[in-house]
Amino acid sequence: MCVLNCSRQFLSQILSHNVIRGYTGVVRGTCLISKARRSTTFLYQRNTCLASQQLHPHLSAFYNGIRRYYADLHNEENVLKLDSLGKLLAQQDEYEMQSDSMELVGVTHVLDASTFWAQNVKDDQAIENIRNALADKCPTAPRLLGTPNPQKIYGAVFSEDSYWYRCKVLQQTDNFHVSYIDYGNTEFVSRSALVELPGDLQAPCLAKKYKFRGFNVSTDQDSAHFLQGKAFLKNLIYGKKVRIQKKSVCFDGTILVQAFQGNLDIGEEVLKMKFAKFTLPGSNRESPMSVRALQESHCLWPQRVLDWAGPQGDGDMPGSTVCMPKLRPAFPDQSPLSMKEKSTATAQNAANLVKKKMDQELVEENQRLKAERETRRREDQLRDSLSELQKLKEETANYAKEAERWKVERNTLQNQSEQLEKHLQDAKQEVQAMRGQLKKKEKQVDKLLDSAVAERFCRLAERVDSLRGLRERNPGDTDSDSLTESINIVINNSISAPVAMEKLESAWRDYSLAQEKLKACQTKEQLGDLIDNRNKVRGVLTATVESFLQEAKCLPVRQRMDKLEEVSSSLTAVFGPSSMEGDVGEQAFEQYYQWRTQRSRLTSSVRDGTDKALKALCTWSENVGKFFCLSANTVVGVNDIVDGVNELLKQAEINVAKELDSPLSEQNNHETKAVSNAFHKVMQHIQSEQSLLSDIMEKYLLNTKFKGEMLQWQNASPTPDALFSVKKRIRSLRAQLRWRQVEEASLEEAEDFDLTEILKKKEEIAETRNTLFQEIGQERKEYMKLSTLAEGCCPELPLLYPEADIHSHMSSGGLLVKSLDRDMFDAEPMKELSGRRPLVCTEFQGQRVILKGYTVNEEAEARVLERTSQFHRTRTQRESQTDAGILPLLALFFGKSDPLAYVMVPYFPNGSLWAVQADKPLTATETVKVMRGVARGLQALHAAGVTHASLNPNNVFVLHRQQGMVGDYDFIKTPVQRAMDSGMVAGSISLVAPELRQTRGTPPTPACDMYSYGCLLFWLHAPGFNGDLDSGRRLALDISGVKLEAKLQALLSKLLVCVGRLTAAETLADDYFLSDQ
Repeated sequence: MCVLNCSRQFLSQILSHNVIRGYTGVVRGTCLISKARRSTTFLYQRNTCLASQQLHPHLSAFYNGIRRYYADLHNEENVLKLDSLGKLLAQQDEYEMQSDSMELVGVTHVLDASTFWAQNVKDDQAIENIRNALADKCPTAPRLLGTPNPQKIYGAVFSEDSYWYRCKVLQQTDNFHVSYIDYGNTEFVSRSALVELPGDLQAPCLAKKYKFRGFNVSTDQDSAHFLQGKAFLKNLIYGKKVRIQKKSVCFDGTILVQAFQGNLDIGEEVLKMKFAKFTLPGSNRESPMSVRALQESHCLWPQRVLDWAGPQGDGDMPGSTVCMPKLRPAFPDQSPLSMKEKSTATAQNAANLVKKKMDQELVEENQRLKAERETRRREDQLRDSLSELQKLKEETANYAKEAERWKVERNTLQNQSEQLEKHLQDAKQEVQAMRGQLKKKEKQVDKLLDSAVAERFCRLAERVDSLRGLRERNPGDTDSDSLTESINIVINNSISAPVAMEKLESAWRDYSLAQEKLKACQTKEQLGDLIDNRNKVRGVLTATVESFLQEAKCLPVRQRMDKLEEVSSSLTAVFGPSSMEGDVGEQAFEQYYQWRTQRSRLTSSVRDGTDKALKALCTWSENVGKFFCLSANTVVGVNDIVDGVNELLKQAEINVAKELDSPLSEQNNHETKAVSNAFHKVMQHIQSEQSLLSDIMEKYLLNTKFKGEMLQWQNASPTPDALFSVKKRIRSLRAQLRWRQVEEASLEEAEDFDLTEILKKKEEIAETRNTLFQEIGQERKEYMKLSTLAEGCCPELPLLYPEADIHSHMSSGGLLVKSLDRDMFDAEPMKELSGRRPLVCTEFQGQRVILKGYTVNEEAEARVLERTSQFHRTRTQRESQTDAGILPLLALFFGKSDPLAYVMVPYFPNGSLWAVQADKPLTATETVKVMRGVARGLQALHAAGVTHASLNPNNVFVLHRQQGMVGDYDFIKTPVQRAMDSGMVAGSISLVAPELRQTRGTPPTPACDMYSYGCLLFWLHAPGFNGDLDSGRRLALDISGVKLEAKLQALLSKLLVCVGRLTAAETLADDYFLSDQ
């Protein structure tokens, strides 16, 4: 039969008939085309792809005919003939042709086994731009306030990478449930992690939600099957690029697609693993052919087949398969212009064509019935052919699988045979080797039998000799003996706390409480009762102290501490350092003694058995000597020599071997639990007793000092009488100085100028001034004594004697000297250094000093006093160190005749860093030493909470080109004013930190001082540098052209940065400073 001609005939009839019938005919025609398409599908025979053209040439012609008629069916002229339902189908065909185009997307998030979020690869640049904009704007953007708008886009910090992303707020509880719109994932964030975004970042989302068309998954998101499906799809496509083919769009915006990765259909893989079910729209049950169609059918044209679910069209039989119609809405204004015109003409002539159309429909109905019968017959024939082909294909595949299985079994049997043969060869070789060894051993046994007795005696003699040496080397267990001795020393000779010690602590608490009440007292009226209470408590404390001192004096504390230190050192040398990680228990010593007793008993038992066996062997040897001595009579018989020889030898060998082996195993057993616990326990006792003895000695020294103070003030309370006497002498000397200065002025202004008399008067003035300064020094000593008493045993002194003004001296740390005045000094103005404030150079107590004048009012006077006192205390706290690194303040006083505050500092001629560099620059070694001192000074200031903010070459001083010091700063200005001063430069390098330059008014921090320090260090090595230090990055030395030492360059790269600068302590620990020590 000619398949091609028949196909053309019945298709032409049906298509021409169906074009006129409209939607119903199109559906039937489409069904026939779908069946014709399936008839040209690719068949597989033993993994070989066969086209339908290779099966029969008529089928190839049939395929070509169907393809041409399918094109005719979609021809515009034929489409115009359709009624309104036909128009809808044509528009849906056009939509599917557009939706079949492929897109490349990158998967960003997987929701379940069939749903994922992805970005179009064309949006990569837009995503990068948004990411950069978020990183730039979000850190400074305003935080979210109030209730968020669900429709608005915000910025949020993702918890896993701490980067900023765009998001929308889904729900607000304690935290905010947000969705990252450019990636699809969600999480809960706090309010502090959300910021407002400007309008240019309110663009639509760049990620879309996709779902495999027709796929359904389990709704139980906590089930293992759901999680496994999600993990399977995530491992397959997450973070990768896939090709998608859009099918339709859901009401919530989810796009139904078919996805591919290379030639792999991703949905098909999910179905194979049974993580989803395939159900087409419009059907309430799973399609029975869905899995098979996706797994086995690779059609030339994509198909969507489903079972019959009810009457869908005219004349369709139940159980027949039909093509799924496109469910896309059609709009009238989407019809072509020619179709609109045609519809208009038809409407105008409708009345004329009604009768003709009714007659024509009867004829067409008869033709349709005939065509349907012919179509069913040919469909049955075609279905039978396809069934036979499918059976052949399945049989061929089964034969191929069976052959492959037989091939695998044959290979397995062959491998097993080869392995068995190899094992057999190995066994033969082992048997041969064992035979050779047996022959050698037989020969050795023959030789040994010839000299068995001699060999046994020889071995026994060697072992006895080894045992003799072992007993000589280890007469006892030295380690355990030393531990036992140490335990006896620590436990039996320990010193307990004195009985009066507990009472002493209670008395000191009461005394301290009474002193605190005195310090807190503000009125003189309450002072008497508080002093009486304090004196009463002091009397009790004094008696308790006396009792404690007498009891502690009788204790051999020093000797006991030396002995404990000796025992601790000896035990540490034997057992190693002790770790006090926990209490080993109170039974440690008892367990140790039990272990030692058991070990001694075992050792004695073993030695006794060895001695007994060897003694029996000696007795046998004596009998042998007596028996073989022919010159003397003997009662020893043959049986005495022969009987029991083997048993004697065997017992001696066993006992000797047991003693030789036993010490070796027990000698390395020092780490047993009993010994270890005993060692740790005795070390705990030693440390506990050492702590007690140290406490006793400390309390002994403290209470001895207290007793001496009480004896000093036993008969009279301390008074500031000596201070008042000194003040009186100071007033007298000051009056003398003023009078002699007036006399000097009179002599100089007199008409009879007498130079000799003037010089004599100058000498008297200088002598009076020196005496006055000495008395002022004595006044400061008296103030120090009174301050010490006020801080110690007599806190009532400042309130009892307000005229002494002890409180001022204490609050300033001894810096404030009210007895000084400007007119006391013979000062020389320093015009070259007085550009900012008046500076004069003078001499005070034999030292050249500088007086810095600050114009102050009452408010500024308090600020100057506070800031100078803070700077002074920082310096005095470091006086114990040889290199404090801070310029000392010698005195502070306020002018009595002018509104000036004077700060006295030492005078170092040409000692500033600027002057030193101008005269003779520092060498590399000298620079390290000087800048180490400056770093120490900054470390002290920063530890006291002081920010210098004025570190520049004129404010850093160098002593003897070896020691660097941080100078004082302007005590009138605030840190902000000091930091932005015009003098903060070194050469052409600005010493102001970049954060202060960018934001005016920002308070400086210790990190700003470290930036200035780094600039000074760089300036010392590159004084002629004219470039610009870019603080946004590390120092670009290749651009500046300055070559530095590697360690110096590494240090500068950690100081000249915007964030993360080294502290002063970290700078001192840098390799640049450590390498020079």
